Amino acid sequence: MSVPSVDPVVDARHAEPYPSEAEYGAAVVAIRGAAEAYYAGTDLVIDDAEYDALVARVAATEAARPEWTVEASPTVTVAAGAAGGDVPHSTPMLSLDNVFDDDGLRAWAVRLEKLVGGATGGYTVEPKIDGMAVSARYVDGRLDRLVTRGDGLAGEDVTPQARLVAGLPATLAEPVTVEVRGEVFMTEANFKRANELRTGHGEPPFANPRSGAAGTLRAQDRKYEAPLSFFAYSVQDLPAAENGGNGGSVAERGDTHSGAMARVTALGLATTGGSTAGMARCATIDEVVEAVRSLGARRGELGFAVDGAVVKADRADDRNRAGSSSRAPRWAIAFKFPADTRTTVLLGIEVQVGRTGVITPVAVLAPVQVGGVVVTSATLHNFDDLVRRDVRVGDTVFVRRAGDVIPEITGAQHDLRPGDAVAFEPPDVCPRCGGDIDRSQKRWRCVRGRACGAAEALQYFAARDSMDIEGLGDTIIRNLVARALVVDPADLYDLDVETLSQLDRLGRTSATKLVDNIRASKEKPLSRVLTGLGVRMTGRSMSRRLARHFATMRNLLDADVEALQRVEGVGPERATVIAAELVDLAPVIAKLTERGVNMVEPGATPPSASPSASPAEPAAGGALPLQRADGTPMTVVVTGSVPGLTRNEGNEAVEELGGKSSGSVSKKTDLVVVGDGAGSKAAKAEELGVRILPSEEFAKLLAAHRAGDTEAVTAILG
Repeated sequence: MSVPSVDPVVDARHAEPYPSEAEYGAAVVAIRGAAEAYYAGTDLVIDDAEYDALVARVAATEAARPEWTVEASPTVTVAAGAAGGDVPHSTPMLSLDNVFDDDGLRAWAVRLEKLVGGATGGYTVEPKIDGMAVSARYVDGRLDRLVTRGDGLAGEDVTPQARLVAGLPATLAEPVTVEVRGEVFMTEANFKRANELRTGHGEPPFANPRSGAAGTLRAQDRKYEAPLSFFAYSVQDLPAAENGGNGGSVAERGDTHSGAMARVTALGLATTGGSTAGMARCATIDEVVEAVRSLGARRGELGFAVDGAVVKADRADDRNRAGSSSRAPRWAIAFKFPADTRTTVLLGIEVQVGRTGVITPVAVLAPVQVGGVVVTSATLHNFDDLVRRDVRVGDTVFVRRAGDVIPEITGAQHDLRPGDAVAFEPPDVCPRCGGDIDRSQKRWRCVRGRACGAAEALQYFAARDSMDIEGLGDTIIRNLVARALVVDPADLYDLDVETLSQLDRLGRTSATKLVDNIRASKEKPLSRVLTGLGVRMTGRSMSRRLARHFATMRNLLDADVEALQRVEGVGPERATVIAAELVDLAPVIAKLTERGVNMVEPGATPPSASPSASPAEPAAGGALPLQRADGTPMTVVVTGSVPGLTRNEGNEAVEELGGKSSGSVSKKTDLVVVGDGAGSKAAKAEELGVRILPSEEFAKLLAAHRAGDTEAVTAILG
């Protein structure tokens, strides 16, 4: 019977490239950090799906902007971010490229057939074990050395820990000399026992089986010994059986991977073929697809974590013809499964009110491992969905976590329901303010909308990176809201000294200063206003891009979803959300405009003024200081402090001057601004011959530009 296909995870073909080199570089750094934690066996930094999404976006970015590619990229370096070791491998332990759906799998098979010059001699499908790759060297049938993969070229010697690993015998069934590679991991039973031992010795439990396996394998002086398991997935220099074969290695005999694994099993090593997962031998790619689906459907029953399936060309001659890249074999591919679904107990249901007044039921869960992380809460979507799924406190519920989506409750095991479980009663009034609830749509909302969360919204609006209203702290804001003196950000501009001086602990002098600061904020650029309004799916950087692209709030409000997608980094989903948010915020924006708050971005040109221009292109008055001759923005890195500016203001200044702010120095960098406290970026700029501008000169450049002093600008930049 055919097994239904699972939903695909995002891959590079569907991923959105990073809009800037800085964001690409930050993603590579995040990937390396996550990999370091992964290989060190510490707590996860991000879960597998988030890691895959980062890698996919990095790969998509490199396809679109190959000149940005760095050596540390996971597409370039094997086990990027992993610590190496002092034991070199006989041949590199390569990574695997990934696919996430049937189409990706079929496309890989087509490429493979082109490489081998025709139809392959078949495939194998095995589970992709979620553990730590190792190389085990046997000499005359005895385990000589066990080494971690490390950085793919060399690893750590962990031979003393081999005694903990089931499936990795100290002595083989025959006195052969051979190298076996495979995965050390924790079964669910291993993991439970390991955490019993850890907590019994006063240590925190392992975050997940994979980090438990990696940490245990690399530990040298623990007072307890946690159990581990092993499955072999490849073999090198495998001799023929004593009573058969024609001698020589597997490759020399033109043997198969499936045959080699059977031989490894006969030597006494554990393989997936001898487990509940099994190994499928497939003649066609259609059979491969079916085997992958079947494995995906069964993975919750295997007793150990499987995050995908590994598909290989079975015949050695096909593998030899296909060859390998610097980081991955072309004859093998990893099909990554979506995040799995687990069960846990629903401890409670809380009702949360968002900043925009949306009211959402949230599940409080007994901690459970889902997709490599501990989940303690999950969304129940909306109250209608909660009723439809008939989920109650005390139920054993199904929890699913896919990609960077918030964990969700997908249903309950009603046959396990406690006898005293009662149906959840949705709130009659807003839990935050006691106001009425608008139930006209699936997502319930407090009728007061953003006003319900006025204090939080006002704090965000007044923050330093938004409108920077000094003196308007949390206590004053909550006092204003409690007295109904302020409901939305526009109301701040109606405050006077008399009103403020009546607040607790705010004298007339302080009130006068605060009124002056509020009025002064009217002159902030449009990008700061957008940041302060807290438009969903935007932040400081995206607010600056929107402001630079549309130049005025009116242009932005008039933009449709298609027009919004012309802004760097805005895809269809983000554009839809931004458009809806702007409609929702239109009344507040109108009030701000009436009160004289600036709605223009200095130096920016509306798209209609120059359709062919880049977003940073200036009006007819001439090029901005940090633009190239063709009107494109220079790439500028600010490192260290700039006189009179915060770090965020320094990046804003780069964009105000027509440049593009970046966080890393490369050959593509046009200018590096160096101030007090500058670190390695300044040294790298000197090494690469990138122009350096002292931060004092950068501050003068900004002042000259704002004053319209073109002669001074020219003198500073030369």
